[in-house]
Amino acid sequence: MTPIRIAIVNDYELVVAGVAAMLSPFHDRVAVVELDSGLPVVSDVDVILYDTFGQVQGDGIDLEDLVRGSDARVVIFSWNLQPELVARAIDKGASGYLSKGMSGDEVVEAVEAVHDGTIVTPSEAAAVDRGAAGDWPGREAGLTAREAEVLALITQGLSNQEIAERSYLSINSVKTYIRTAYRKIGVERRAQAVVWGMKHGFEPDRLRVVETAHRE
Repeated sequence: MTPIRIAIVNDYELVVAGVAAMLSPFHDRVAVVELDSGLPVVSDVDVILYDTFGQVQGDGIDLEDLVRGSDARVVIFSWNLQPELVARAIDKGASGYLSKGMSGDEVVEAVEAVHDGTIVTPSEAAAVDRGAAGDWPGREAGLTAREAEVLALITQGLSNQEIAERSYLSINSVKTYIRTAYRKIGVERRAQAVVWGMKHGFEPDRLRVVETAHRE
């Protein structure tokens, strides 16, 4: 069987590289054709895996901009599994919504199901938080994926309320993540957090990597 061609999309090079590394043992089933950070997909792919780290989620995702007129199916890859959020993404046209708690093999199985025409959404088992897959900025400093995402949005200049709206968290949850993240990176004020973030890979990237052997 020909491997399913995949593009991985996120604003951070480290994030897409981490997801690609997670999928690399399954190269006979999925071929990661393109890695995009802050740029639209240009290759002819079967599935676009959209990682929500530091980006809009749910019905805020511009699916038309992702597919750019192609027949590619979009699969959302997120730790935020609120049923209403999942439903809105599917209603808007996403073909799948996967938990970052899934293993690489589970993600590949889900991508295969989507490729075959099945709408895949998180099961009760997948919703269990087993730790986010892949990689993210700040992991080496001990930040969890959610703390890092909140810090990424702070580095992008968003207020607490804007972060809550964009990530579908309560304002109290946002404040908790900020407090624990600040403690881990050794800062006390927002300006210090922004400076730390800019020095540690929290500014969005603009990079495209295309595997020419798989591009049509």
